[in-house]
Order: sequence, then structure tokens, then C-alpha cells
Amino acid sequence: MGSVRKASAWLGLVDDNDDERYYDDDYSEGTEPGEAWVTDPRVKVAADVVEDTGRRIGTVTPDSFRDARAIGELFRDGVPVIVNLTAMEATDAKRVVDFAAGLTFGLRGTIERVANRVFLLTPANTEIVSGEIAARREDGFFNQS
Repeated sequence: MGSVRKASAWLGLVDDNDDERYYDDDYSEGTEPGEAWVTDPRVKVAADVVEDTGRRIGTVTPDSFRDARAIGELFRDGVPVIVNLTAMEATDAKRVVDFAAGLTFGLRGTIERVANRVFLLTPANTEIVSGEIAARREDGFFNQS
């Protein structure tokens, strides 16, 4: 395959059928498309473990208000979401914050400003623990009494 054809195939402008000659059909049987191939049945895919235990945090850096849907879908699934609005214009960023505030109110979550134009949306079943609480504990690590 020539370099121009390779570049066109890489960009998706033409079909890349040359790869088919390297694969034998005997190896492709037994797994469905999109199914992970695991050599040892005791190995569990990391995404499955995370989803089972519920330890996921989503990060979204929207370019426009159209990207607010991704925020809503993650939050609706019970995933805490960090929204970084630094790449947006001020008017669109305000719309996204209004959307996020309504989203958290409707689903009984919380919205908290973490930094300038960065917000944390947490579902109702999530507790936010800040460093200030740990510093105020009397039985803390640095308590020398």
C-alpha cells in the first residue's frame, strides 16, 4: 500500500482492506465484537471492578452548551462530575452552571465550586470530605498532646 493510500486510510477517506489478509478466521471465532478477550478467567477488567464498587468520578470540559448533555447523563447515573468551564465563553459557562444547578436540585445532589470556573456535582448518596474537617479533628495525626 502506498503512503498516500495509507494516509487516506488513516484519515478514514478510503477503506483499509489490506489488514484482512493478515488475520485468520480461526482466531476470530469465539468472541463477539466489542467483547474483551481475557486469557485467565480470574482476571477481571478494571472497568467492571470500578462499576461494581461504584468508585467513579466523571470529568467534563465542555466547549459549548451542547456538551451539557454529557454532564447530565453522568450525574443521572449517580457519578460525581467535575465540570471544568475554563475553555468556555462566560455566557455559555453561565448557562452550563444554571443547568448543573437545576440538575443537582432535581436529583437532590449538591453543586460546589472547587476553583475558578470549576465545579463539583455530587449525587445525593455522596459525602464530600474536605481537608478542613480533617485538620479540625482532635485525634488527628499531628496531635501531640
